[in-house]
Amino acid sequence: MIFVNLEHILTHISFSIISIVIMIYFIDLLVYETERLRNSSGKGMIATFLSITGFLVIRWISSGHFPLSNLYESLIFVSWSLAIIHMILYLGNHKTDLSAITVPSVIFTQGFATSDLLNEMHQSAILVPALQSHWLMMHVSMMLLSYAALLCGSLFAVALIVITFRKNIFLEMKYFHEKGSVFENTSFLSFHNFYKYQLIQRLDYWSYRVISLGFTFLTIGILSGAVWANETWGSYWNWDPKETWAFITWTIFAIYLHIRKNQKWQVQGTNSAFVASIGFLLIWICYFGINLLGIGFHSYGAFPLISKSN
Repeated sequence: MIFVNLEHILTHISFSIISIVIMIYFIDLLVYETERLRNSSGKGMIATFLSITGFLVIRWISSGHFPLSNLYESLIFVSWSLAIIHMILYLGNHKTDLSAITVPSVIFTQGFATSDLLNEMHQSAILVPALQSHWLMMHVSMMLLSYAALLCGSLFAVALIVITFRKNIFLEMKYFHEKGSVFENTSFLSFHNFYKYQLIQRLDYWSYRVISLGFTFLTIGILSGAVWANETWGSYWNWDPKETWAFITWTIFAIYLHIRKNQKWQVQGTNSAFVASIGFLLIWICYFGINLLGIGFHSYGAFPLISKSN
């Protein structure tokens, strides 16, 4: 009972803190940028990370196995992984623009995990026979880390596409109606174009590196899953829906990396970004779509309502 109460407290603390952090980030980004706000939001993300870490440790102790046995636990782990990615980007970038993508990602996964849809999964349970293996931590953690990294990197790519092709009507109107000399107007537009160029370059830089990391995790996850499948089901590959979509996702991001490295196919990073945006949809199909259907060997990760009907 003590462990259950601690889990409940830590999940609510982490969700509350991340809600405050996201408000601070948007105030800092859109309204008034100050060093104090940036530092407080950074500390808030650290507190969120520690709260989620505490939840995972307590869940591990209370259940006796690494907390990756159902959709609820996997979502908490994904939000924990996204928090790590956010802190890495923050330390390496010191900007708030990328945080406008990573912080909402954390609050989305954390909010969905603690929603009423997954209430039946909040209580820890004994592992089903298929999950009673030492491969659980290796395979599932690698897959979830890859989902977190690939989702985050793909969102950077989507942002790159939007910023590259959007029509900034506000700036055009300001250019034609703002009073002042031609030099001032030219300086204003030059500054805007320079900032836009810097932002696009930063999105392309981090998108490539985060997706590369996620692709590495995905490769390790698929290989370890094949070994586990051979031990459990007698074959390395069964064309299970989860396996099939994981392979399709791996192929798409392999194409992304190939285009990204081939300068002849690159146009300001947009060609590879379009491929990454397709990968973004494929990850959700692989992660949630198969769980929603509750079919195949991986049906233990299905939604509660689906698993009841099966």
